[in-house]
Amino acid sequence: MTTTPQTPPEAPSGPLFTRRRIGFEIVVVLALSLGSSAVYSIVQLIDLLTRPTSLGSQTATINGTVSDRAWLDLTYQFLGIAFAIAPVLLVFYLLTLSGVNPFKRLGFDATQPFRDLRRGLFLLLLIGIPGLAFYFLGRALGFTVNVVPAPLDSAWYTVPILILSALRAAITEELIVVGYLFERLGRLGWNKWVIIASSAALRGSYHLYQGFGPFFGNFVMGVVFGWFYTRWGRTVPLVITHWILDIASFVGYAWAVSTFPQLFNLPS
Repeated sequence: MTTTPQTPPEAPSGPLFTRRRIGFEIVVVLALSLGSSAVYSIVQLIDLLTRPTSLGSQTATINGTVSDRAWLDLTYQFLGIAFAIAPVLLVFYLLTLSGVNPFKRLGFDATQPFRDLRRGLFLLLLIGIPGLAFYFLGRALGFTVNVVPAPLDSAWYTVPILILSALRAAITEELIVVGYLFERLGRLGWNKWVIIASSAALRGSYHLYQGFGPFFGNFVMGVVFGWFYTRWGRTVPLVITHWILDIASFVGYAWAVSTFPQLFNLPS
């Protein structure tokens, strides 16, 4: 007895389904990446604000050691960096399913290396000093915690891991919060400035665990990055700027603490 193969049902189509699908997709991507970081960050801020100690007297540690055994600490750190890239791969896959070349659409390729580098260095000069100013102003006014971005007791692998950690942050934030989010919200018909403001607010919100100074600093950074992305259509300059900023923050922290202890409320 022969059976006739059934024709698979047609995929749902139409504006309503498309908007729902894209909206659901955005929620899932953010829940698996920086959206969840934003939620945890808000809860952490509430925790800090409800403690008897003032916000400015508290400390937030980034890139701390995970194990007192070097080989395990290195393993944990490397795995954390590697798995944090997974949402970026998911974003690329989803864009491919939509008939988009993700590398070309997000401007994440090597077609303009020198122009991207010049633009990245320009952004670094534009936002680097103001970003530090927001942090130290927040410290002076008491609404920013003392951020410890790197361990002071360096191991042989500390600097390479910190550089990789900075690259992980640059890639995930710029490709998801700017590249992917701008593409998807643009498909939903959002206004350019609404997209820029929403992306900047998300960027600021997952830094709230550091206090209000880093929130405002990162919000401004998000507005600047978003505006230039709409002009350039490339995420590479944003990644370059972000990577250099984080390397300076992570790797340069121990030097800054020993040189300017008063800025970190540490005894000289």
